[in-house]
Amino acid sequence: MSTELVHSFHKAAEALAPELIERRRDFHRHPELGFQEVRTASVVARVLTELGVEVRTGVGKTGVIGLLEGERPGPTVLLRFDMDALPIQEENAVDYASTTPGVMHACGHDGHTAIGLTVARLLTEARSNLAGTFKLVFQPAEEGLGGARAMVADGALEGPAPIASFGLHLWNTKPLGWVAATDGPVMSAADRFTIRLHGRGGHAASPSESRDPVVAAAQIISALQSVVSRNVDALDQAVVSVTSIHSGTAFNIIPETVEILGTVRTFTPAVRERVIQRFNALVTGLAEAFEVESSIDYQSGTKAVANASDLAARVRELAALVPGVTNVVGQERTMGSEDMSEFMDDRPGCYFFIGSRNDEKGLNYGHHHPRFDFDERALVTGAALIAATAADFTARSA
Repeated sequence: MSTELVHSFHKAAEALAPELIERRRDFHRHPELGFQEVRTASVVARVLTELGVEVRTGVGKTGVIGLLEGERPGPTVLLRFDMDALPIQEENAVDYASTTPGVMHACGHDGHTAIGLTVARLLTEARSNLAGTFKLVFQPAEEGLGGARAMVADGALEGPAPIASFGLHLWNTKPLGWVAATDGPVMSAADRFTIRLHGRGGHAASPSESRDPVVAAAQIISALQSVVSRNVDALDQAVVSVTSIHSGTAFNIIPETVEILGTVRTFTPAVRERVIQRFNALVTGLAEAFEVESSIDYQSGTKAVANASDLAARVRELAALVPGVTNVVGQERTMGSEDMSEFMDDRPGCYFFIGSRNDEKGLNYGHHHPRFDFDERALVTGAALIAATAADFTARSA
């Protein structure tokens, strides 16, 4: 039965491939930044309405939700697709290149949105054989602006409440035919910090009369590298990265202030708590040792995306049945973050990756690169797999 289900959705997705690819290219030509996805959202709402799907717009500012009922009673499952682009000037010389200066789809969200609309059609056409309710969530502002949180605040997880959530990401570090559904943590929690140091400025020729925040900053930055290496178990994972330093105006002036920016990435709450504890202790302790004042603005961002092992295992089983899929793995983690975790909080879910790289065609640039592009055959794989996963889950849970 599983083989028949997967092959049926794949055959239907293959038939829709020209439409799927053209829709992706249309979104690529017209990228929109987070919370500005007005055109994208209007296209999504129009297509869903034409399919007879119940549509709600303006969820989390520019988000769209479609509700699709199967013929038989069953649970509600949430399927999430992100819509936003990035502030990057595209360097690809293709006929579907971005027409918006300084903005491009450099992470595959154009593909995700196109997949989502194709999934809506696949499920609509198979409605007579489906159980339960499918909540199709088209999310704005995934790229660090809190779009998922905004949608949740607007009731995305209510009326009806899903009992499980699924999502996917085209993955350009892996080739076409590769699929990963990881047990447990798959994408890290992402926190950000700002450290401000305030000393006593003065002439660079008389440093003893100053309290130099630059020297303090140098020691703090160096010491922060020990947070992971000396406080996190070697079998666990964490990252502390300082990414920006601002201070000073001239070569002969010791400044009064330094501002340091960076990010912390962790997979588990326990490691996150330990890293924050040592981070605060080192910053405040070293600032005091160098006689400068310090303040820390530590912002906890998205939680880690952690898959339910049973759902990940089922996705792998179904993925192995998809024509063209040649390699299915259960361990692919990244320190990149994803606010899909907001939809999986307090409910089981699975966020999986679809290989989209093609070295022979030069479609092998990484995510967020100005020449990012992917093998569009991955769109069919993604649409077929997430549609089959959703239909399989509601049928088994009915």
